[in-house]
This record gives sequence, C-alpha cells and structure tokens, in this order.
Amino acid sequence: MGTELYTRGLQTFDQCLDELNLLSPDMVLQVHLDYLQAGAELLETNTFGANRLRLEPYGLSDRVSDINKKGAELAREARRLTGVTAWIAGAIGPTGRALAPLGPLTRPQAAETFREQIESLVEGGVDLLIFETFSSLGELEEAIGAAQAACDLPIVALMTFTEEGNSLYGNTPSEAAQRLRELGVDVVGANCSVGSQSMVETMEQMAKATDGMLAAQPNAGFPHYVGGRHVYMASPEYMADHARRLVELGVAIVGGCCGTTPDHIAALREAVATPLRRPARRPATTKPSVPEPDRSTPAISVPDLEPTGLAKKLGVKFVVTLEVDPPKGFDVGPILERLRPLQGTGLLDAVNIADNPRAQGRMSALATSALVQSRLGLETIMHLATRHRNLLALHSELLGAHGLGVRNLFLVRGDPPSLGDYPQAGALSDVTPTGLLRLIEGFNRGASALGQTLDRPTSFVAGAALNLAASDMDREMRLMERKVEAGADFFLTQPIYDPEIVELWRKRLGAFPKPVLLGVLPLRSLRHAEFLHNEVPGIVVPEQVRDHLRRAGQGEGEVGLELARELLRAAAAHVGGVYIMPPFNRYQIVAELLDGMEDAISGLASA
Repeated sequence: MGTELYTRGLQTFDQCLDELNLLSPDMVLQVHLDYLQAGAELLETNTFGANRLRLEPYGLSDRVSDINKKGAELAREARRLTGVTAWIAGAIGPTGRALAPLGPLTRPQAAETFREQIESLVEGGVDLLIFETFSSLGELEEAIGAAQAACDLPIVALMTFTEEGNSLYGNTPSEAAQRLRELGVDVVGANCSVGSQSMVETMEQMAKATDGMLAAQPNAGFPHYVGGRHVYMASPEYMADHARRLVELGVAIVGGCCGTTPDHIAALREAVATPLRRPARRPATTKPSVPEPDRSTPAISVPDLEPTGLAKKLGVKFVVTLEVDPPKGFDVGPILERLRPLQGTGLLDAVNIADNPRAQGRMSALATSALVQSRLGLETIMHLATRHRNLLALHSELLGAHGLGVRNLFLVRGDPPSLGDYPQAGALSDVTPTGLLRLIEGFNRGASALGQTLDRPTSFVAGAALNLAASDMDREMRLMERKVEAGADFFLTQPIYDPEIVELWRKRLGAFPKPVLLGVLPLRSLRHAEFLHNEVPGIVVPEQVRDHLRRAGQGEGEVGLELARELLRAAAAHVGGVYIMPPFNRYQIVAELLDGMEDAISGLASA
C-alpha cells in the first residue's frame, strides 16, 4: 500500500501514509479499487503504522481510532463499489520501538499499544487481522495476545526475514512457524525484506515445520533510485512464476509487499487460477523450539585480546580521567596541543571524548578518540549516545571503534537534538543505554544482537551513567543494579558538589558494586555555579557552595578549585576515581586539582 501510494504522486516516504486515510481518502480508495479490479481477494487496510507510537512523531497519537476506523471504512467501501467478494484485513505493523531489555518498550506497553489499534480496526468492521513485517518474535507474541484478548477474528501472522535466512533477532523461519502455530494463529508466513526467490526458500522451511495454513508476500525485488523516485524492478511475470512455486509448496495466501502493483496482482491471480499440484500438508516432524535464540554461551572461542589499560586499572588504583569535547571542525590539532603537556606526567589514565555534547554538531567521538590515541598515545573513553543512533548504526559504530582500537566506552542516552544546533533533527532511541550494555556484553561473547556470530569476540570495557544526586535515590539504585546485571564495568557520575551525597550512598550500599569515577567540575565563578544549578539537568550546587563563591569576590576561581579539592578529599576513599570536567576547556585543571592530593587519592574504594 505504501509504495503504491508513493507512486501516485507522494514526494517522500517521510510523511505519515496512514494519515492519508483522513487527508486523501479518495487516493486510498482508488488504490483499493485498482487492486480489487486486478483480482485481489484480500485487501489490507492502509493502517500498517497506525499505532500510537508510530503516529506520535507526527503529532497524531490521539488519532489512532480515527485513522484505523477510516482505513477499514475505505477498504469496505471499495469492496461495496466493485461488488467483488473479498476479505478485508486490518493491517498492523510493529510499534517501531525495540522491546526491553534491548529497547525502552516493555511487553505490557507493547500489548496496550496493539490493543488500542486492534479495537479500532474491529470497530471499523474488518474481517480478519494481519500482523506483518515483524522482525521480533517477542513483539509479535504481544500483538497476537492482544488480538486474542480483544476479539475472535482470524489472525494472519507474518514475520520478515533477511537474505541470510534469519529474522533480525536470529530466528529461523522454522522456529517462527512453530512458535506462531503454538500461539494458535490461523495463518503463519512471511512478508517484505526479500524478493520472490528468497521468499520461496523461506516458505520451504516453514512448510516443513508446520502443517497449518501459510501466507507469503515478497517484495517486487529490491528498489532502485531512478529519476528521483524509488522503483521496484521485478516484473509481474517474474513474481507470477514464483507464485506458482509458492502454491506448489502449499502456500494458501499468495500476494506481494513493497513495490507490488495492481499489474503484479493481476499476473499472480492468473498464475494461481490454473489448478496446480499441491502436496498434502504433512505434520511437522521437528519439536517446537524456543522463540528466541540461546545466547547464554560464547558463540566462538579464540584467544582473548589484551585488556585495555583502563581495564587493568579499574578497581586496582585511583583512576583519573579528563573530559574533552571534539572540535566543531575537522582540525583536532588545537585539542592535541592542549593535551600534550599531560603526556608522560602520570597524572592522567584516560581521556573521555564526549559525543555531540549539548547536541552540537562536532567531529565524531570515534574519530576524535582514534586521533588522540594514535597521535598522543593517551588512552580514551569514547562516549556513545543512543539518542543519535538506531540499532544498525550502533552495531556498525561498535565494530568500527573496536577496529580502530577504541575499546573503552561510556554509554549514555545523549542530549536531545531539540536543544542543539539541529533542533529539527529526529531523536532515535531504538536502544536504551542498558540495552546497549547488553548488546556489548553479547559482542564480548562473540554474538551480535541478531544472534549472529562475529568473526571473533570483542573486548570492550563499558561504562554507564550514575546520578548520585537523583531525586529518587531508590529508583536510581535499581537502575544501577540493572546496569551492573547488563554488563557495566564502571560508572561515571554527573558533577557533585556535596560530599554528603557520596556518604549517603556509601551508607546505603556499603560499597559500590563497580568502580565509580566521581564527576568533578571545578566552579569558576558564582555565575558559573548559578548556571549549572538552575539550567543544567541533574546538577545540584548547594546554597552553601554558592555562598562561598558569593563571598569570594575576585577570588571565585581559586575558591571553586579549593571546594573541588575538598570534595575529592572527602570522597576519594569511597570511589574508584575521578572524572574531571574542565571548565571552559582548561585542561591544565588536572594538575591544579591534583596538586598536593597524593595522600587523599593513594587509597582505593573497594568495588
């Protein structure tokens, strides 16, 4: 439906196609009419993305009912106008969010999202429900459960598989077919992602795994960008030839997905109208398997890489790190020159490289980290923000970082684009920081998020954020525990200005479960303190600290530095190191802060 609407004059896929049910109902109706006249016996409503979460970026989350009911109404109207006997299937796609623990969406939230859309389609009068293009079997389970609780309509459940033959989460077609039959759906199958040839191979596996009804909807090949538009190249005759092969396998519902035009449907209808030899459906001979692949054991066994310098020091010595912002241009030279005086001093264990701090357009953290390591020999901790990347980008970024020797990571959600240089940029949150910890833990075992085997395990050291000044301390402790369980090796905190906060955590925990590098940002002035306290989320500058600065007069900077030293003296025995954030990029603050602090930082908190 989406690609057919695109061919009829839409200029971009970025607009909400589901909203066309309300904005351009005549266009949607005409598409339905054309497919029916071509011989279609089952129409899908134009509602694939009409769930609350997918509609939210368009400001349409409160129009779920309107869009879905109108989508059903338009398909039913097309059937009435043509007088053709056809099924109306309420089309439902994934939520667009990854399920926990990898992503932010819980199973109950997913189920509620599907329930709302399902009830709207049922109210609109659809004859059955079709769940399509699901790559996560877990998410599809929630959708099916919501449907079975909301109505008694027939259910068609379609997974999508890659050219390699697995879903993005590692399930084979056989596993998916068996599990979906266990859930009691009426028809199982596959759609999208691949063309006809690969779809035949997918259905061969499904046919061997289950004796239930099957459905197949391949794409019309892969799209090419021609004349400013996406064009699918598979001819109607090519798809029709493969449709015959699908029917011979016992597939009961044959259709098409992206790029499938009314001409393709006409060719398919003619191809399957001729009686074909259909083998008797045999019961599956294999036992049902678990829905998700087992990732509890290492995928491969090869010698481990040498641990990073940071990994060797964490929990053994008091670690000192310095935060550095990447350049706004492509010249890293000035940063290297300011860092050079710290070479060979023994003061610095690692350099934190921020990732688009304050959502500003800067050189990538990966490039900056690699340049600092290669040109200065200083080990880095690359910050990696999930808000700026989807799962695919994170996968590639991790492999690229490891390939360049950047193996220390700090995982953070990142600053919202709306606050930075490109407020119109979209925020991507496929994966939470905790989910990214799990992804990295899998990489370190040699397995990707898809359950695929890497050529060898990675050797990352992963850090996570800890907000010691959180308003809800119990909640922050629970989050810390989840991050430790997910694989966190250390924690970095926001700047702290009250040593009593550290003492409070120590009393509650006894000791931190992993080394904590305490965030220290020396205050340069009262104005600086007021800005941090009032305008930067997560930073609290106590009134007594601001009073010290208020009374300091011209000596504000010296007072701010001494306050930072006092904090470090009080907290050093309970933390694993310090994460220094230099005010206004004054890297020399490292030497100034640590001057005379040897006794205070010579010990180490137990982890």
